[in-house]
Amino acid sequence: MRKEEKNVVIEELHQKLDGANAFYLTDFSGMNVKQITEFRNRLRKQGVEYVVVKNTLAQRALDGLELPDVAAFFSGPTGLVIGREDPVAAAKVLTDFAREFGDRPAIKVGVVEGRSFGPDQVRRLADMPPKEVLLAQIAGGLQAPMARLAGGMSQLLAGFARAMDALRQQREGAGA
Repeated sequence: MRKEEKNVVIEELHQKLDGANAFYLTDFSGMNVKQITEFRNRLRKQGVEYVVVKNTLAQRALDGLELPDVAAFFSGPTGLVIGREDPVAAAKVLTDFAREFGDRPAIKVGVVEGRSFGPDQVRRLADMPPKEVLLAQIAGGLQAPMARLAGGMSQLLAGFARAMDALRQQREGAGA
């Protein structure tokens, strides 16, 4: 590969990593072409990209990015799972596929929103519900206290109205 071609690859990967909210380094050794193709298809369905590049080029692509130092993980056959949207979706496809195919691809390290995660942490991240479910749970959690407050206020107002009505009836009865 000529120097110009290498620079193009480095710049493209730099832009992909800079625009990603999560990426995971994997070791794809032991996988055949059919498995890698299936893996790429599953990732693509979730809007996630899988890139295989030379380790030295990938290390150079990290230059200038404010990321944890993961350069040491670029050894041996390395593939990058790059997620731009939901970091959980990428981790979920990666770990589900690895469970199905005997821990292949193996997770080396993950970088999610600027923080590095070990393989076990990536698996725990994958077990989290999707972003939409988490947001719905938060909304439900916020709604419940407000609904109780509204119900309590409604009961308080109803009690006040009953007390006022009883007072009015008492005064009407006393004035007659």
